[in-house]
Amino acid sequence: MKAFTAFVLILLLAACSSDTPQLANGSPAPGFTVPRLEGGTATFPDDFRGKVVAIRFWADWCPFCKDEMIALEPVYQQLHGEGFNILAMNVRQDADTAGAFVRKLGISYETLLDVSGEVARNYGVQGLPTTFFVDRHGKLHARILGESTPDVTERIVREMLAKP
Repeated sequence: MKAFTAFVLILLLAACSSDTPQLANGSPAPGFTVPRLEGGTATFPDDFRGKVVAIRFWADWCPFCKDEMIALEPVYQQLHGEGFNILAMNVRQDADTAGAFVRKLGISYETLLDVSGEVARNYGVQGLPTTFFVDRHGKLHARILGESTPDVTERIVREMLAKP
């Protein structure tokens, strides 16, 4: 519990900083290269050009992340063949912790490791879960702060997939 309280305090202090990016819809999504849970690295946006991508920031201690991650699996399964990817970006946890959590959930979309928290900082993440939707051209389309529903995610993604 002390670790959770300390993390919340750090997030609150970071929110007061003028260095927190304010990403606007239509602006280019920040790029990154991070380890994949299953090995190797993922480079965004290069590895995902032409795809619609949801970047979901999460951690195993987040009370809303588990149910949302499970609920998004059917949306991913339904739309992946149309060019939709979910990147489950674990924030500041090691591969063993993230892997144990993901295996329990039985999700098939990709898990990435933001071990230092740098990607979350570059996206201006101030709480978990937070999801950013990036269009086929690498531009931010929408952001959801907090828990979402599969219906909302599907609606946003279908709108994005309909655009060339």
